[in-house]
Amino acid sequence: MAWMYLVLAGVLEVVWAYTMKLSAGFTQLGYSAITLVAMTASFGLLAVAMKSLPLGTAYTIWTGIGAVGAFVVGILVLGEAASPLRILAALLIVGGLVLMKLAS
Repeated sequence: MAWMYLVLAGVLEVVWAYTMKLSAGFTQLGYSAITLVAMTASFGLLAVAMKSLPLGTAYTIWTGIGAVGAFVVGILVLGEAASPLRILAALLIVGGLVLMKLAS
C-alpha cells in the first residue's frame, strides 16, 4: 500500500507543478487553489508512504515521478522542446528510479 501512496503522491506532484505554472505566479485564484490542495495532498501521501519505506527510496521516487512527469506534461501539454539530450536526461532519471526500486 505504501508504494501506491507514493506513486499517487508523485502524480500529485506533477499536478501541482503544472497548475503552479498555470497560476501565473499565484495570480490566478483557481489554479492557485488547485496547486495548494495538490501540494498538501502530495506531501501528506509522501509522509504516509515514508512510514514504511526508507527515506532515500521514498523521496527519490517521489521527486523522480514529479520531475519526469512534469517534463512529459511540459512537452505534451505546454509545447516545450523535446530535444534528444532532454529525453536522454529523463530516461536516465527513469533508470535511476527503477534501480532505486530494485535496491529496496
